[in-house]
Amino acid sequence: MDVIVTPTPNLQGEIGALSSKNYTTRYLLVAALAEGTSTIHFPAHSEDSDAMRRCIRDLGAVLEEDEQKIVITGFGSKPQDIKELDVGNAGAVLRFLMAIASLCPDVTFINRYPDSLGKRPHQDLIDSLTTMGVEIEHNEGKLPIRIKGGKPRGGHIQVSGNISSQFLSALLFLTPLLEEDSEIEVLHDLKSKVVVGQTLEVLEQAGIIIHADEDYMRFKVPGNQSYQAREYTVQGDYPGSAAILAAAAVTNSNVIVHRLMEKSKQGERAIIDVLKMMEVPLTHENDIVHVKGNGKLKAIEFDGDHATDAVLAMVAAAVFAEGTSRFYNVENLRYKECDRITDYLNELRKAGANVEERQAEIIVHGSPEGLPGGVEINAHYDHRVIMALTIVGLRSKAPLRIKDAHHVAKSYPNYFDHLKALGAQVEWVESSL
Repeated sequence: MDVIVTPTPNLQGEIGALSSKNYTTRYLLVAALAEGTSTIHFPAHSEDSDAMRRCIRDLGAVLEEDEQKIVITGFGSKPQDIKELDVGNAGAVLRFLMAIASLCPDVTFINRYPDSLGKRPHQDLIDSLTTMGVEIEHNEGKLPIRIKGGKPRGGHIQVSGNISSQFLSALLFLTPLLEEDSEIEVLHDLKSKVVVGQTLEVLEQAGIIIHADEDYMRFKVPGNQSYQAREYTVQGDYPGSAAILAAAAVTNSNVIVHRLMEKSKQGERAIIDVLKMMEVPLTHENDIVHVKGNGKLKAIEFDGDHATDAVLAMVAAAVFAEGTSRFYNVENLRYKECDRITDYLNELRKAGANVEERQAEIIVHGSPEGLPGGVEINAHYDHRVIMALTIVGLRSKAPLRIKDAHHVAKSYPNYFDHLKALGAQVEWVESSL
């Protein structure tokens, strides 16, 4: 399905932030790795979190769910012997479960999205698991991936961090269960350190002890640990809310978003600081963000590595700012569901934006008067690109048609419902050929 976004000068209303996808997938995994019954309150519902639900069930966890919570009886350190796992298009779920699947004798991760997840590299994690005694068959580091494990070894483990922090997180989930103590050394640079902090936070809540150096480049993990069955509450999601807040910033608005923790460890919380730097009128008190947008924004410079999943929304806001904005240290955007630098900027140009790219930078020459719009653009099956292009459509002079916008369900299935509730003119239409 495509979406047509018609220019909308005013947004107004209140919504509750959706629950965090990142925290939900992590809580689901640690609950599955516990022996006993855990409860997760306010879990996210998205294609990614649903992929984790499906896979831990296939691996032997028992799940019972209602509208407010999910109750999980875990399989502990002994996942069920299964031949195939389908993670859909969820990269983090794939990487976390590649590590856990090394406890199984023979599992193949199938390739159902050859044009998206099927193109993403996982060689760095494959290299680490191989040194731990796991035999892996793969397609040049890409799906399909067959893991012949059973008894991975701890010890000194190296992992590269310059493509994704998800490889490190995967090892942090696995190593506490091994017989040996482990020392994990991160090679090169470590991208998205903030997200590693979320992994460590969840592991600590699950009763796991990990000794981390302050810079997250070396970890000591005692072996023979057990995940504890616990109760968890999922906080509101900053990456998805970033798009809503940016939409409010570029329009005349009076928008309130509930359930966004002021002291959250989500790096994308930086959207609040970025919009303040852009001189957008907003307050953040008692976990409530209130934006009174006037459509006027100032250009900024920002290190995007701290808030990877909010950068595209920030760029969309910067398209309408006065002056030239620069988002740097963002190379890891190239290794997501699509190349979120080249692919995204190509679509912004179609809509009339003046943008430039470097290998690790996005430069935006603002157009405070708005964009021409009036074109069909391709979101490359990427939920973050879909949300960000929608923001641009709200301030274009003619409607934008976004192809295959239903892929927004990967992280935020009710994104367009929330925008409509705030008065945005968005309409689903059948995909054009």
